[in-house]
Amino acid sequence: MMTFLKHSFYYLATTLPFFGLTGALAAETGSRDESPSRYVLAVHGGSGAMGPDMPDDLRQEYREAVAAALRAGYAQLESGGSSLDAVEAAIVIMEDSPLFNAGKGAVFTHEGRNELDASIMTGNGLDGGAVAGVTNVKNPIRAARAVMEDTPHVLLATRGAEVFIEGTGLERVEPEYFWTERRWDALQRALERERERDESGSLDPDEVTHPEEYVGTVGAVALDREGNLAAGTSTGGMNNKRHGRIGDSPVIGAGTYADNATVAVSGTGWGEKFIRTAAAHSLSAMMAYQGLSVSEAAEAALERVASIDGYGGIIALDPRGNVAMPFNTRGMYRGRVTADGRIEVFIHHEE
Repeated sequence: MMTFLKHSFYYLATTLPFFGLTGALAAETGSRDESPSRYVLAVHGGSGAMGPDMPDDLRQEYREAVAAALRAGYAQLESGGSSLDAVEAAIVIMEDSPLFNAGKGAVFTHEGRNELDASIMTGNGLDGGAVAGVTNVKNPIRAARAVMEDTPHVLLATRGAEVFIEGTGLERVEPEYFWTERRWDALQRALERERERDESGSLDPDEVTHPEEYVGTVGAVALDREGNLAAGTSTGGMNNKRHGRIGDSPVIGAGTYADNATVAVSGTGWGEKFIRTAAAHSLSAMMAYQGLSVSEAAEAALERVASIDGYGGIIALDPRGNVAMPFNTRGMYRGRVTADGRIEVFIHHEE
């Protein structure tokens, strides 16, 4: 465990001094409450080590993919659809893209499998649904919504979830659908690092990946015409994760939360740290009980994650349409769309 923590400290030490934790969170244009323009939808495509020197063509691919997700979600809202419809539509676009660590672009487990997690929640009635460890549903976010709407449960996992999905009519695929060369190569690099450490006698069994590879989880938060909030998150998890590992993305209150009285939240980053701090619900609680703004609460929740050597990012949307998108890594793929359809996409801190 100590080896893994050393990598975590190294990642934070090499990332945060460039920005400073408080400065990194506050510098984001969208992390301040802004209302004359009401933001009705925000999305993220994961936070991590993407630097300002990333190739222009790759940067443009990510920008276009995030914008496509925003357009899909906004189309639902504009036509009178619910915030749940908008969240689902936006996330499906990102799940279908090999760019993100969700759906088609999911990372591999240590055994070379793709195990997918997702959750969705509505602030109207605090209803939520989630799936974990599924391997054959094309869009896990749709499966999560089906759990919410068609069962008395919140979370179904692995084979149980897949048996349920068989009766839903949702599109299923062979596990090979999720294979991508980029993610396979990332697994091989991680396995090689393990072999090298094992040969040197320094292998820590708890160390499963480099911090830079905790990236790509996708999420969305939305506010609809009826004033209802919703949030959703989808991921392939952690590169080289152990079989059966479940992170924060399908855990209501950790990676996803929505309450019409406070906020809709989706997180991305080191899932274990988001679980241990109940990050998404803590953000809501700080707004409810301390009277913090969405920006203040989002920054405080992420600082709490950082206090136990975690990192990542958060998107949060309050009932007045104020949005916050703080992160403490080198970058986070993210964007928002206003009620008038104006789309904004960001990757780095300085944008």
